[in-house]
Formats: sequence, C-alpha cells, structure tokens
Amino acid sequence: MKKKLPRRELLRASAVSAVALSAADAVARPVTDESAQKPLRGKAQSCIFIWLGGGACQIDTWDPKVIGDPTQGKKKPGSAYPAIETAVPGVQICEHLPKMAYRLDRGTIIRTVTHDVIDEHAAATNRMHSGRAPTGTIVYPSIGSVVSHELGSASGEVPSYIVMGYPSSTRGPGFLGAKHNYIYLIDTESGPEGLRRADDVTPDRLDRRARLLTQMRNDYRRRFSGFRRVEDYVDAGVTGDQLAGPKFAGVFDLRSENPELRSTYGGEFGQRCLLARRLVESGTRFIEVSFNLNFINGTGWDTHNEGQQNQHLLIRELDQALAALIDDLEARKLLDTTLVVVATEFGRPPEFDGGGGRGHQSKAFSVPLFGGGLKSGMVIGQTDELGASVVSDPVSVPDLHATIYAALGIDPSKELYDGDRPVPITDHGRPLSVLFT
Repeated sequence: MKKKLPRRELLRASAVSAVALSAADAVARPVTDESAQKPLRGKAQSCIFIWLGGGACQIDTWDPKVIGDPTQGKKKPGSAYPAIETAVPGVQICEHLPKMAYRLDRGTIIRTVTHDVIDEHAAATNRMHSGRAPTGTIVYPSIGSVVSHELGSASGEVPSYIVMGYPSSTRGPGFLGAKHNYIYLIDTESGPEGLRRADDVTPDRLDRRARLLTQMRNDYRRRFSGFRRVEDYVDAGVTGDQLAGPKFAGVFDLRSENPELRSTYGGEFGQRCLLARRLVESGTRFIEVSFNLNFINGTGWDTHNEGQQNQHLLIRELDQALAALIDDLEARKLLDTTLVVVATEFGRPPEFDGGGGRGHQSKAFSVPLFGGGLKSGMVIGQTDELGASVVSDPVSVPDLHATIYAALGIDPSKELYDGDRPVPITDHGRPLSVLFT
C-alpha cells in the first residue's frame, strides 16, 4: 500500500509540476538521433558526482516496486519500503525520500543503467568511473580526470578535480597523467593536509624556496624533455604550489556559512555536499562526494544481512543533504550550470538473502541526474515488476558517461591520446538525446 505526501506538500508538488511530463510520456529513447544535424551540448560548467559506494538498492530508493518481506521463512521479493507520489505525475519513489519527492521535477531518473560486473565491488566501481573494462595495454582515465583534461579549472587557485573520500586508483587519471589526478579530502573542515604551510615557514622563506624550486624544475624539464614521468612529477608540484594559496584554503571554512543553512544540510555527508557547492563557486569542475559512512547502519550501501535493517537511515540522510544541495544551488542560480549525478557501482536484487539483506545486481539499477541545464521531470527506461531486469531502453555506462560529458559541453566522440595511440573518450557511448533542448 502506497503512502501519500501530506496535503500541503502534495499541492506544492502539483503546482511545480504543472508542465511536467507524465511517467508514461517521459520515458526516453536511450541514444542520440543519428540524423541530428548538430551535436548535443549542454551548458553545465561543473559536475557534483555523489557516490553511494557499496551498491545502493534501486527498488528501495528511486525505482520502488511491490513490497517484499525479508522475515524468516517468507522471504517475499520486493521493495523494503512503501512508495510515495512525487512532483512528477505518475512517478513514485521511496517513502524515505520525501524531500526529493517534491523536488523530482528538477531532475530525471535513469532507471535502466546496466553493465556486466556483478560480484566484484572494485571492478564495478572502476567500470562506473572509467566506463570500460580494464585492459593490459591502456590504463583508462576516470570521468573526473577526463573532465579536468577537457575543461581545466575555472580558476588557477583551486583544483579542477576533487574527491571527498579515500584515494583509489579507479578515480585516477590513467594515461592523462598526474596533472589531471584528483586532490582528495578526508577532513572537510581542514582541507588537504599536504597543502598546508608549516607554521615555522615564513612568507620570506617560502619565497626563497619557491625561486630555488622553480630553477630546479626548469632544469629538470630541459634535461629530461619528453620523459612523461618527469613531466608529471613537475606538473604535480606546480599544481600543489598553486593550491597552497589562501583562496583554496578559504573554501573549507564552513563556519562562514549561515548556521541555519549548515543545519539544513545535515550531518557529515551533508557538510560534504555543502563544501561541494563552495568548490563549484570557486571554479572546481568535478567534485566526487563519497557517501561511505558505514557506521550509520553497519555496512553502508552494501546491504547484505543486517545492513538492510537500518538502510533507511542512509536514505533519509541522502534525502536531506541532496534536497539542501539542490535548493542551495537553485537559490544561487547555479543549478542550471551544475550537473548533480547520484551514482553507485551496481544495484541490489529484489530477493532477500539469509540474513534479510540483499546481494548484488548490475543488470538494472538507477542513476538520477539533476540540474545541469538538462530537461527534467522525466524517467528514462523501465524495469520489470521487481526491478530485476530492463524492460525497455537500457542505458549503458558509456551512454551515461557520454551524457555527462555532453551536458558539460565536452564532445563525447572526441579522441584522446595515450602517446600516439588514439583513445575515444567513451567506449562508443552516445548521450541521451531526450535530455537536451
């Protein structure tokens, strides 16, 4: 039995979605119209990539189905929670996403993302970040590194690519080199420890060191011209010098924000989302915000066994932070130029395991997109009655990447180069044409 929003919220949802498409009319064709005369290009200038590491369950969040039962002896497959109506007529999502329910007209849910990596989290994470299976000859760059390479930083005083979470090779630059690697953060309030100037290093001492280091770098460039590793090392040092300035350090001063706004964002994950907004304002192009706080429910989004029991705590925190981020971007007139992606490595099956949790599923799961100047108020693709397989309009990972690139004004058919070897940005991916005006 589905639940309904309170009357006041439902009226608001109806008002804001007066021009939205119905769910049936909103299902998109998954690829570009090959007869189109001009390439698809969006107007987004940056991307906030929210990462639900572990494998968020699509039927417990963005693609609800009939209610299941995980209790011993029954194990009826299906969603763990009832569904509620949203701002898009005919489209429902999980009851623990009430704030996003009446903001759903600001985005589109892709319900049929699919790939073939099931059992290995690291391999699936790599697939979602690089868009390809690994090979023995090429180390492919992550989507964040490609964005860094193509767009650069809007300001030389902040990095073009930041990961809020632990470092991982799956987020790396591959053949694009260290210049397009990420800066990672664990403590969102203090920022990267390695970029801080020691207290006993005065500005004069720092200036003398900088002059000497510049001479050494120039000498190394001349002596080892054409050696990629040397060039990468020097470039990384130059970038570090640029980021050690006061502008980048000031981005992390969340205490300068209105206390009421900070409270709206919620806990640690919400504060990461707030920092992502500040980084967008400062010129960072791609920010990955990892929601990997496993202590909330014991397992994070990898809800085997008992992790399923408190999964709703994660979903509620996601709802609060994501709604606050969208409202904040919209209030600052940044939503149209900021693409917000909510991604995960794979979904979960409708069946419950022996401990009442769920296993892994990669053949059908959901990735919502918000803002970025894309068309909104739609659902792309349809899964079966239990969300276990794609019924219509499958969206491959290369298609998803092509859509993100196109939204950022990057040609998804462009070729990059690993030395002299051309490498397409995506593995034959095509952007979802229905999202572009």
